[in-house]
Amino acid sequence: MIIKKKDEVKTVDWGNGLSYRFLLADDRMGFTFCHTVVRAGTKSRLEYRRHLEACYCIAGQGWVSTADGATTHELRPGVLYALDDHDPHFLIAAPDADMELISVFNPPLQGDERHTLDDTAFSQY
Repeated sequence: MIIKKKDEVKTVDWGNGLSYRFLLADDRMGFTFCHTVVRAGTKSRLEYRRHLEACYCIAGQGWVSTADGATTHELRPGVLYALDDHDPHFLIAAPDADMELISVFNPPLQGDERHTLDDTAFSQY
């Protein structure tokens, strides 16, 4: 049995917020489980080429948008989105408060992965 407390887990500044990484590859569960904080007012250009990701919003508000901006979905507590095809996307947090997500990655992360965010390319790992 694995028991972990938020103040004891690896915390990574992923680029536009913090990722509390509860389960990683070394835990041998086959997936990563994170509590992800997205800083208010940020827009992140993201892509996961080696991982599938699902995110469940637990606090705040924001949007996830396709790479071309043609489709945007609102994120608020109780809404899940899953990147089931390594989808490049924009993750946008509302300006008034941080957005908080529960994130699951498969295959699992090693633990130190961070995004390199800029306006020209989708950051990926």
